[in-house]
Amino acid sequence: MTWSRGRRLGIDVGAVRVGVAMCDPDGILATPVETVARDLEGGADVRRIAELVAEHDVVGVVLGLPRNLRGQDGPAAEAARVFADALRAGLDVPVELTDERMTTVVAARQLSGRGVKGRKQRAVVDQAAAVQILQGWLDTTRS
Repeated sequence: MTWSRGRRLGIDVGAVRVGVAMCDPDGILATPVETVARDLEGGADVRRIAELVAEHDVVGVVLGLPRNLRGQDGPAAEAARVFADALRAGLDVPVELTDERMTTVVAARQLSGRGVKGRKQRAVVDQAAAVQILQGWLDTTRS
């Protein structure tokens, strides 16, 4: 995805939840949006992301690819690729995969450091990871 002005969504896909973040039209700052329940069979998760794309005039989606520390794909990376394909089929904007090693761990540590723990942390850690994914992509792409 080449750089052009416009809002982008950052996606952290997990087995149970999908964290969603969005940036401002100038691509400076990523902020959390919501956590969407995974729907492996019905596709409600993809439909909700499509609604967000339309509602906010999103120009592209950046989805985290959870590779292992050696940079290899495992089962989680394969699941992310399948989800990216489902998004591509359901959206009219580009969907790009970006390396997201350790973003969920970093997000959980940041939330814990702010005193957010337990159930409250689980509710927002996916959004925080999506912010990490999108902000990293924005910083790398703009520089």
